[in-house]
Amino acid sequence: MSEDFARPCCTPSRDGDGASVHAPATDRCSDYTPETVEIPGARKPILGTARPKLAIDGEGLRRSSPIRPFRIAKTTVTNADFATFVDATGYITEAERFGWSFVFWSDVPASISMSQAVSGVEWWRRIDGATWRNINGPGSGDAWHTDHPVTQVSWNDACAFAAWAGARLPTEAEWEHAARGGLADVTYPWGDDEPDDHSFMPCNIWQGDFPQTNTAADGFANTAPAQSFAPNGYGLFNMVGNVWEWTADSYRIKSLKKAAKDRMRAMAGYRVTKGGSFLCHKSYCWRYRIAARTGNSPDSATPHMGFRLVYDV
Repeated sequence: MSEDFARPCCTPSRDGDGASVHAPATDRCSDYTPETVEIPGARKPILGTARPKLAIDGEGLRRSSPIRPFRIAKTTVTNADFATFVDATGYITEAERFGWSFVFWSDVPASISMSQAVSGVEWWRRIDGATWRNINGPGSGDAWHTDHPVTQVSWNDACAFAAWAGARLPTEAEWEHAARGGLADVTYPWGDDEPDDHSFMPCNIWQGDFPQTNTAADGFANTAPAQSFAPNGYGLFNMVGNVWEWTADSYRIKSLKKAAKDRMRAMAGYRVTKGGSFLCHKSYCWRYRIAARTGNSPDSATPHMGFRLVYDV
């Protein structure tokens, strides 16, 4: 894929639509203990790839500081996990405070007859009442499953949960190091074999004609359970596909090219997200690769963004 063919990521952002409002800090919970894996450190970790597909995103090889050993959750945080957090703290997410969030066009409940499209990515709609419990808006409770990744959570929400859990979000370098599962500069957590729409479907991505027809040949039209598909070499599930994962890092691109500089100006203050989602397809958003990256404003939330926790060793 050339840069000329590269299209912007299909993830919408609030772009400063209203002030981000933080809930009061919550006490740390000593009882929440997700299943984690210890990841070995690395003196010279691979960050990016020598074979970038979307160089305009800044996914080429970049320098990284040494990584100390750390523990990372086997799965993203689930709806059940987040419900425990909310029940214990009374936390209110940013989507709830704003009163609306983004929903993919085909998932808008039939009871909602009119919705506002997002300019430039018209398959996204602004839906009042879309929250982590009703991810597609009022009346969409049947799309909520306790063992699926929590979504419709912002970066700020993810940080609040992490603080409560005595954890943090991974850096981009840590995330990539864990996603490779002990392999080198590979494209995917399982190696370099490319998923397709028919016979090789090792992760939850789009199959069909994006954004019109999703055949769901992999078994899932939306999110899959957080622990599904085969894990990588470190035993981590869904490091690509299913949901984008927030990281701790700010989104930056080191490039002298005008297109990259323009993108950086448009994404000032954004945070890096990794891994792609069930809405990714090679024909449009080929970002379900380890080195692929995008960013979003820290107050944004969608039904295809979640997060995973890291603990220091």
